[in-house]
Amino acid sequence: MRVKKKSMLPMNLNNIWGHQQPVRLDRRTLLKRAACGFGYLAFAGLCAESRSESKASSPLAPKAPHHRARAKRVIFLFMHGGPSQVDTFDYKPRLNRESGQPCPFPQPKAFGDDRAKKVPPLLGSPWPFRQRGASGLWVSELLPEIATCADDLCVIRSMHTEGQAHGEATLRMHTGASNLVRPSVGSWVTYGLGSENEDLPGFVTICPPRAHGGVQNYSSAFLPAAYQGTAIGAVDVPFTQAEIPFAKDQGLSLARQRRQLDLIQDFNREHLAGARHDQNIEGLIESFELAFRMQSEAPALMKLDDESPATKRLYGIGQEETDDFGRQCLLARRFAEAGVRYIQVSTGYKWDQHKELVTGHNKIARASDRPIAGLLKDLKGRGLLNDTLVIWGAEFGRTPFAEGEDGRDHNPQGFTIWMAGGGVRGGIAHGETDEYGHRAIAGKVHVHDLHATVLHLLGLDHERLTYRYSGRDFRLTDVHGEVVKEILA
Repeated sequence: MRVKKKSMLPMNLNNIWGHQQPVRLDRRTLLKRAACGFGYLAFAGLCAESRSESKASSPLAPKAPHHRARAKRVIFLFMHGGPSQVDTFDYKPRLNRESGQPCPFPQPKAFGDDRAKKVPPLLGSPWPFRQRGASGLWVSELLPEIATCADDLCVIRSMHTEGQAHGEATLRMHTGASNLVRPSVGSWVTYGLGSENEDLPGFVTICPPRAHGGVQNYSSAFLPAAYQGTAIGAVDVPFTQAEIPFAKDQGLSLARQRRQLDLIQDFNREHLAGARHDQNIEGLIESFELAFRMQSEAPALMKLDDESPATKRLYGIGQEETDDFGRQCLLARRFAEAGVRYIQVSTGYKWDQHKELVTGHNKIARASDRPIAGLLKDLKGRGLLNDTLVIWGAEFGRTPFAEGEDGRDHNPQGFTIWMAGGGVRGGIAHGETDEYGHRAIAGKVHVHDLHATVLHLLGLDHERLTYRYSGRDFRLTDVHGEVVKEILA
């Protein structure tokens, strides 16, 4: 006698299907009823594979570095205008002792005027310096909050560059060149490494300056347009009003936008097929797709409402002097967490004190000091500082002698930047200027060397990161640049 097999899967599906009696399925019935599901599983797999292939073909797809990276991302804090090195991180006791005496070294002629014929007086620092932290790093009272992070700072006191004017020096700091339109540092980084988040740009600049190069400072130039920096707001717009242009269409649903975009992209791809190769059209196609994807993630990132009151206080949000820049620094941390590769935050053109040095430097220092220290502490507390390279600096520094009664002129011959996290040694000072803080004399670091070092920390060899354009290979450092190995952890 044949014994009927018992059902292997007794199930009570009353809550799901609304049956009044338990439903009992043997294996054959279950397979019959579930057969269609295998097709859907296969279809889902194909969709995932298609999305993966699409991501891999994107110019912003993640790419392998040339060597082991110490940093995954960069936050560049651009102090536009040029903070005075001898009033911040480059302590010069002799300058202070001889303040008011005639300048003992010749002056370069600047801007075609007759200042080289005059002998200006030395101007000591109005702010006292103290050694900070376990490292004993010298930091002035101008930046008391950043001073509390001294043991995380790698201060380079021997920076130098070309360009007595803001425009030339700013372009050199951002692109490595001033006489030609070249890709910016952030564009080179995203070209070399891609983005960690396909729904966000690889390069973001928050409230960028409009002057001294403007868009060129975050342009991709001859690199494909996908590597262009995405600007959020502008320097002369309060951050609370800053937004990513066209990030959200309030009038159309996502489904309708997708249909509309598909039609436009069909025309774009047809145009591209006729042109065979046109990086401008390719960049346009990619930028449209990225803009559509950003709608799902960027608006939430831009809102700081979900941050705790303690975090907001850390950045100085809610206090009049620090609120605006504090919000920018906090957003930089959020973008870093979300996988953006290169983030720039700019103070605005506020460090350029040709007169009223004390008033001007005090004002911008009060606005930026606490937010920057908050950013460092927040990154460190979240375990992000180890693989995030933070850079603080400007296009140049300022003279140790007076301009007029109480100002300082531009000084590209010797100035200071600092770096933190991302594979650099903390609590150290590299290089020296002379006893007055005028010229770099030891451990000199050119802007090309800085760029080579930043790329190295990100796992990129600055001599191998090239792009062929107009019959020759270009790179960020051109034919220059040496990695500053002494500062590497």
